[in-house]
Amino acid sequence: MNLTEKLPDTADADALYDAFTLWTTEQGITLYPAQEEALIEIVSGSNVILATPTGSGKSLVATGAHFAALAQGIRSFYTAPIKALVSEKFFALCEVFGAEQVGMMTGDSSINPGAPIICCTAEVLANIALRHGGEADAEVAVGQVVMDEFHFYADPERGWAWQVPLIELPHTQFLLMSATLGDVTRFKEDLTRRTGQPTTVVSSGERPVPLMFSYASTPLHETVEELLYTKQAPVYVVHFTQVAAIEHAQALMSINVCSREEKDQIAELIGGFRFAAGFGRTLSRLVRHGIGVHHAGMLPKYRRLVERLTQSGLLKVVCGTDTLGVGINVPIRTVVFTGLVKYDGTRSRMLNAREFHQIAGRAGRAGYDTVGTVVVQAPEHVVQNQKALAKAGQDPKKRRKVVRKQPREGEISWSEAAYERLVAAQPEPLRSSFRVSHAMLLNVINRPGDTLAHMRHLLEDNHEDRPAQRKHILRAIAIYRALLAGGVVEQLPEPDTDGRRAKVTVDLQMDFALNQPLSPFALAAVELLDRESPDYPLDVLSVLEATLDDPKQVLLAQRSAARRAAIAEMKADGLDYDERTAALEEISWPQPLAEELDAAYQTYRRGHPWVADFELSPKSVSRDLYERSMTFVEYIGHYQLARSEGLVLRYLTNSYKALRQTVPEEARTEGLADLIELLGELVREVDSSLLDEWEKLANPDASKEAAPGAAQPRPVTVDPRALRVLVRNAMFRRVQLAARKQWYELGELDPSRTWDADQWQLALEPYFEQFDEIRTDAHARGPDLFRITEADGRWEIHQVLDDPDGYHEWFISADLDLETSHTTGTPALKVTGVQRF
Repeated sequence: MNLTEKLPDTADADALYDAFTLWTTEQGITLYPAQEEALIEIVSGSNVILATPTGSGKSLVATGAHFAALAQGIRSFYTAPIKALVSEKFFALCEVFGAEQVGMMTGDSSINPGAPIICCTAEVLANIALRHGGEADAEVAVGQVVMDEFHFYADPERGWAWQVPLIELPHTQFLLMSATLGDVTRFKEDLTRRTGQPTTVVSSGERPVPLMFSYASTPLHETVEELLYTKQAPVYVVHFTQVAAIEHAQALMSINVCSREEKDQIAELIGGFRFAAGFGRTLSRLVRHGIGVHHAGMLPKYRRLVERLTQSGLLKVVCGTDTLGVGINVPIRTVVFTGLVKYDGTRSRMLNAREFHQIAGRAGRAGYDTVGTVVVQAPEHVVQNQKALAKAGQDPKKRRKVVRKQPREGEISWSEAAYERLVAAQPEPLRSSFRVSHAMLLNVINRPGDTLAHMRHLLEDNHEDRPAQRKHILRAIAIYRALLAGGVVEQLPEPDTDGRRAKVTVDLQMDFALNQPLSPFALAAVELLDRESPDYPLDVLSVLEATLDDPKQVLLAQRSAARRAAIAEMKADGLDYDERTAALEEISWPQPLAEELDAAYQTYRRGHPWVADFELSPKSVSRDLYERSMTFVEYIGHYQLARSEGLVLRYLTNSYKALRQTVPEEARTEGLADLIELLGELVREVDSSLLDEWEKLANPDASKEAAPGAAQPRPVTVDPRALRVLVRNAMFRRVQLAARKQWYELGELDPSRTWDADQWQLALEPYFEQFDEIRTDAHARGPDLFRITEADGRWEIHQVLDDPDGYHEWFISADLDLETSHTTGTPALKVTGVQRF
């Protein structure tokens, strides 16, 4: 039953509690004592800090809070750290309350923004709080805030967004939730002081599923074998790099994880799922053996398949990274730590208590397990020493002769005592991570009332210590002066009718600091480009790529490839080692339009100083893929990015979305439209789930998609224009390879081998006797040199070669079988010849 139908006629606390618990009873849910206590406090109007273990039903308490707010006629906001969790919660709340009662704002999407229940990222709520301050309850009715994963308050980059609502929303009821909060005394006192309402801490060390901890000095494969033998699966083996997760998964193939019957069930459940070349083939082999891999670098469809197989009880072991603490949907009975040391982006260090308990807390499934198991592996050298001592037996002489191994030089080790301290330790108190930005000042200046008083409150009544507050005040003064000097802010001689002593002289869109904050700059920069230029589509793409977050692994791979090519060239030119070393330092990843974009950016920021909070980063990933006319699989192979497929796909998806969202219709030439179409189709061909989710958010009333994990892309033949641009891309890939006389690579493009390397070379010899080169510039790729004739369920294709004399007599001919393309999900292209008209 829709929970909205259970709303009582009165907002009396007892009536609210009784109505909600009646609904939970009808759902077959029995509340834990901590849930009951938290719900009673919420319906009574108190702020609540809910610090209970993973699996203790915090989400149900949040649902009860939204129910109470709805009954009281106040607007409630649910915030989470990542967009995926926000959208997941949005759909879950739509199921419970009805779609008309729930909205979502993430910066990417705005759905039903006037709804009484809003799901949003922490940054969205923080910017609302900054713009409206203490009056936000009147302006946008922020009557209640549920902050999930509140331990992100301590995140160095994003923690400010969790702190600002606490400072700026004094008329709001707060529910702060996390399994690893540590001592929250100061939050309790602070919330009570600010809101004038009592604050209750509901904490419990008792888990619905208790944990059993142990320390293992056996080799990892023996530890896993023992856990499988004692029926402790599913086992999640935690690694701190993606490489280690994959390597250990492959090493565990020697273990008989599943029975023959279970392997047959896995194969049946996988069905026609499409595994691509590269990592896909590795994963296929692993999951059919009963072992999964799960990390952020994987394609979403692969992660969902692993989750689906694990939920079915068929995958007994999953090797993944420590990201399982947030947003993962894998049922786990046992967590195995392969170590207690991680690299945090700056240095290698021991896990802190919060990190350890956040990961360990995923063990044990309420309703399935009576106990969860957490195992910490001893360091490798300790395991080897134990093995050597066991081999020596009890003979004192032999034991004395054992040469004990030590940690590798520079390696941080851990001991059983360190493990015991982590198990016993409470999570560390959360530390403030406040920071000041241009966007923050502009939001506050735009707020009605005394700007100086607003800023003083924000800068002097936050959670920072006094020395840190002084630094923030100095930065705020410097930013304010820059805004005045740039003419973006004007100081008023007298307060205006809203009490402002300063005003912003430009219009600020509601989400100007959200999503891609440099999108307005990109839009302005696109206006400067020559639409008649053959490079216009690629230059538009370069402008948009410069505003996206850097995919570090891809850029480093591009730099390595560029340096390898440069070394070969310098060696051929006879440069000595020192000269080569010096020259290599100047070589980076491709950065098209870098100088032009920097000049435009410097001009733009004079009128829009807040962009100084964000760096422009010229790069070429989507453009590089397009210029090489590669498929996704070819691109991954070219740069050896098999472990980062998910990262590449997300970046390509973001490029496509940025083009779709940012470039106005009047600026879309036919060439640019084709590029956008190609990029979208390449993403869909690999894994459509990211675009499906985006489009589903834009149209939530659309019919529900197939079950997660099915991952069957739409047939490639559904959209003739999209198929056409894919075929053009594939044909031009052959033109580029022919221009470089890469006969072997050309032969590899034809799996039937009817046109192998020798045949390509033989067919193109007459051309190269007549001309020195095949051109591959933007004109050579243009639609004028590409022709399709439809006949009998196939396309006859002519790709004309752009010779230096412009005769255009030579062409590559090919057939496209539409029925086969529909079945396989990729263009079934077959070259038939190279000839003259």
